[in-house]
Amino acid sequence: MSYTNLTYEIDNRINIISINRPNNLNALNIQTFSELDHAVKSSVANPDVRLIIITGSGDKAFVAGADIKEFVNFSMEEAYELSESGHKILSETIESCPKPIIAAINGYALGGGLEIALACHIRIASENSKMGLPEVSLGVIPGYGGTQRLPQLIGKGRALDMILTGKMIDADDALSFGLINYKTPQDQLMTFAKDLAKKILSNSSNAIKNAIKSVNANFQQDVNGFEVEINEFSKCFETKEFIEGTSAFLNKRKPDFN
Repeated sequence: MSYTNLTYEIDNRINIISINRPNNLNALNIQTFSELDHAVKSSVANPDVRLIIITGSGDKAFVAGADIKEFVNFSMEEAYELSESGHKILSETIESCPKPIIAAINGYALGGGLEIALACHIRIASENSKMGLPEVSLGVIPGYGGTQRLPQLIGKGRALDMILTGKMIDADDALSFGLINYKTPQDQLMTFAKDLAKKILSNSSNAIKNAIKSVNANFQQDVNGFEVEINEFSKCFETKEFIEGTSAFLNKRKPDFN
C-alpha cells in the first residue's frame, strides 16, 4: 500500500515509519492515523520486520497534536467514535504489538502525538523536544489514552499537573519524570534509535513478544498479570529460541536467533 502521509524504510529488520506532514508539523489527522494503523499491522505481518521505529519527518516535530480543523464541528456521537477508534489503534495495534516499537521523538510531541509515543514500548527524545497534553486549552481532554498512560509512567500528581495546566515539558524533565527512556542530541536521534534496536534484535524475538504481553497484562483491567507471566514463561520452553539461547549460554557462545 502506498501512503499519503507516511513514509517507511525497512533496513536490517527495522521498519522506520515517519509521519510525513512537515508543513503541518506532522499534525495527526484521521487519514494519517489510519495509515499508521495499517503500516504497523503490515510490519507485524512482514517476516522481514522484527522491530518498528516511529518518528516524524523534518526536525521540528514528531507529531504536534491533532488536526483540529477535522473535528471542530463534531457532535458528541462523532467525538465518541473518534476517541474510540484512536483508543483501538493505540491499544491494540501499537501498545499490544508483538514486535517492539520505539518512538523517536524529534521536536514537538503534543496531544495525540504524545499519546502515540506513550503507547510505544520505548521512547527516545532529542534534546530540542517539547512534550505535552494541551487539550484543556481547547476545552477538551486527551482522547487517545493520555489520561491513562501518562499517570502510569510519571505518576498521578505529575500527570495531573501536565494535563490540567496544559504545559509543555522539555526533554530533561521528561527524562527525570520517566516519560522518556533516553535523551540524545538531535543529530544523533536516529543513530541512537537504530543502535538500541540492534541490541533488542540480538535477543529472542519470541521471548520479546511474550515479555511485551506479560508487561501489558499488568495494566489491563480484570487480568492477572502474574498468571499471564507464568503462561508466557512456560510457552518459551517449547521454542527453538529457548533451546538455542540456553545451549549458547552453556557452551559459552553468543546465541544466534536469526
